[in-house]
Order: sequence, then structure tokens, then C-alpha cells
Amino acid sequence: MIIKKMELDLVVDMYGCPNRCKHCWLGHMPNRIMEEGSDEFIVTYFDPYFDKITYYSWAREPDYCDDYRERWYRDIKLSKNSVPERFELGSFYRMVRDENYIPFLKEVGVKKVQLSFFGLKETQDYYVGRKGAYEEIMKASDLLIENGVIPRWQCFINKENKDEILELYKMAKKIRTEKCKELEFFVHEGTCDGENRKLYDIRIDWNEVPEELMEVFLDYKDVMSERQCCEILMKDESIPDLHYGDSVVLYISNTFDVFYNFTNMTKPWIIGNLKTDEPKELVRKIIEEDTYALNRIRKTSWPYLVKHYGNMESEKMFRMEDYTIYLFNEYLKEEE
Repeated sequence: MIIKKMELDLVVDMYGCPNRCKHCWLGHMPNRIMEEGSDEFIVTYFDPYFDKITYYSWAREPDYCDDYRERWYRDIKLSKNSVPERFELGSFYRMVRDENYIPFLKEVGVKKVQLSFFGLKETQDYYVGRKGAYEEIMKASDLLIENGVIPRWQCFINKENKDEILELYKMAKKIRTEKCKELEFFVHEGTCDGENRKLYDIRIDWNEVPEELMEVFLDYKDVMSERQCCEILMKDESIPDLHYGDSVVLYISNTFDVFYNFTNMTKPWIIGNLKTDEPKELVRKIIEEDTYALNRIRKTSWPYLVKHYGNMESEKMFRMEDYTIYLFNEYLKEEE
């Protein structure tokens, strides 16, 4: 059984993460370094079944290992008929601790690096889960600019931090004038799964977004109120479901549990385990989407989910795809 026309992306939590961000959609997992040879074992496990495999050695913090250069080129070597991408990701934790890191990013073709903001000093430290995070991310921005890499500030907005996000926008405009006119800045409401689901109560309403931030609110036309999402779904007679696209993206935990990239890496969403499951059967479940969470979701309906887990009176901001994931996880939460 070779899936010749389908690409498999393997995203593996090999080293962990220095942060415990309150917006992390994957969820907070224990940090541990996977044993030597785990990467080759994982690729070999799937190799007979997929014609194209792309391997990534991090699921949370990029390059969170001291030998990040060697690690990246090993990812490339392990990949089959494919080359992993760098996207716009980098570790601000490493940027301020290793003078060779930003030159490495440039070497592998990174021209922009996305940095996540939640507010000013105390708020940023609180949401990242680490003291000094604010000073580090500001220093990282300066270092990127000095090295000719464009910072891309993404800001997660909620009821509590909206005024601080506005101050960050003013700060970003000043940086554009004085240091880097290409600096990018955008605001969004974030998903509502993983750790972020715990912030539901402070999710921002439509009328709470400062007017000045509307011009930098990401894809504002795609955002609705929870009430609007509920009204649409109450009339939807289709069967709730989730599907992968042209390629399959799998997240592998540091204990070898396997997940789709749909949502958080929690118990209900486990597809199987590479150490205990027979490869052919696990691949069948992946391809046929025959998993506990998906099978259970297909037995419900949108009106049921809205009635039991939605709020028809809420003006909290959501994108429909994020709201449906929120409903699914509320439905499955007793299994976590």
C-alpha cells in the first residue's frame, strides 16, 4: 500500500519548548529530548507507504536544540523526495542567546521572522510563561533588523490586553519610521483550542476592538460573532467532519503518539502510537480518517453542538473554522 500521489509531512516534538504560552493551540506537553535515532525510526515507519515525506524535528519552538544547524540539514537528508520549508519561523529565545543564529536563518533563506505578542512587559511575560520574555522579544526584533531580516509582529488580542496591543501598534509604527519601514504588524483573535480554549471568557467582542487596530486586523472580513456562527450552524444539515487536504500533516509527540494537525495534541485526538501500533493498520486509519475523535464527531450534528456548547447571545469574535474546532473540543472534553 503506497500512497504515491500524497505527501506526508511529519512534524515531531523532538526537543520541546522553552515557553508555556497561554495561546498554544497544541497544548502544554512535558519537555523531553527524544532518544537518538528516533527521527530515522519515524521516517522508516512511514517510508513503505508514502512516496513523498517531509520531516520537521520541531512541533513547538523552532531550532530548540544546540546543534540546530546540523539538525536542519539532517531534516533535509531524512526527507524523501521533498525538502522541508523554513516558513517565517525562528526562535526568539535563541536569537538573544546565540550570535550565530540569525546568520544561520539568513543562510537557509529566511527573510522574515514572525514574533508573537500579547502585550507589554508584565502581560507578555505572563502569556509566554517566562520572566524576561518581553525584553527578549524586543531585543530579538532589534537583532533581526540589524541583520537585515524583517520582523513580523503578530498580536493576539483579548478583553484584557486590547489597550496594550494598541500601544504595541504605536511602537511598531515608530520602529517603521526610525529603523525598519518593512516591519509588519497584524492583530487577530487567535484560535480557541489547546491552551487558548481556557481564555474563552476573555475572548474579545466585536465592539471592543480599538478603532485604530481595525486597519491591521487580519482578514477582518472572515471574522464573525459567536452568535452569527451559531445561527449559520443551526441551519446546517451536513454531517460534522474534518478532512486532510492534498497532503497529510501529522504531529508526533515525544512519546510517539500520532495526531492530525487539526487541533490540540490531547487524548481524544490520538490516532495511534508508533511504538505500539502495527504500521500498516495505523497508516490505514490515517488515510481512511478512521479515528476515535472523527468517528465520534460524525455521530453528532451541528444543531446539537450549538445547542449544548454554543452561546447564541455571544458577540465574541471567531472565524468559522476556529469556532467549529472549539465546539468539537467542548464535545470531546470529557475524554481529555
